[in-house]
Amino acid sequence: MVEEKSSHTILIADDELEIRDLLRLYLEKEGYHVVEAIDGLDAAVKFQTMDIDLAILDVMMPGLDGFRLLKKIRETSNIPVLILSARIADNDKILGLDLGADDYLTKPFNPLEAVARIQANIRRYDSMCGKKQEVKELQVRNLRLDTDSCVLYREESAIELTSVEYRLMKLLMENPGKVFTKQQLFEQGWGEEFYLSDNNIIVCISKLRAKLSQDVNEYIKTIRGLGYRLEK
Repeated sequence: MVEEKSSHTILIADDELEIRDLLRLYLEKEGYHVVEAIDGLDAAVKFQTMDIDLAILDVMMPGLDGFRLLKKIRETSNIPVLILSARIADNDKILGLDLGADDYLTKPFNPLEAVARIQANIRRYDSMCGKKQEVKELQVRNLRLDTDSCVLYREESAIELTSVEYRLMKLLMENPGKVFTKQQLFEQGWGEEFYLSDNNIIVCISKLRAKLSQDVNEYIKTIRGLGYRLEK
């Protein structure tokens, strides 16, 4: 079990030495390889030059803050990203999720909870996008989802998805025409019990619709009072 985990490299980007040391202690105990960055610019360089499997980004960092760094990561990668911040406002959490974060932890945090969230995100990512997974495609109308590369295509045009968006599209494309509640979508996309506001689902569906088509109702239809479905 430890050998499997040790193949994953986790990037911790935080200007607080105590936070980096705490996370490193718990993650290395679980067998992960940890790379540290003292600010956003340092983290950007290490992300570009190393094989990173998951990134933990502090929001308030000098040089390049966590939100801007997240945007840069999402330009080329859909690895799991966990936002770490002392901010507790819902707007900040929504912004992080909207930009493509997979999870959000508020300081101070329980390191055991942090490790559990990290492990859950890595397991989900590996199970859906792992290199050992057999190539498989889902096709609905002119949308094609390559579940090996985790890339969505509209006809021949590639649409990059965040890991949350990928999980939602996979669920919808596996069940075209089926209505899913916001709770079902949240638990599938984020892998947790539904505990945040509806805004998280609304924002994510809005981003997906914008990526799919200029006509927001062309693919994902809102079923008033029930949820959403992917049109056949």
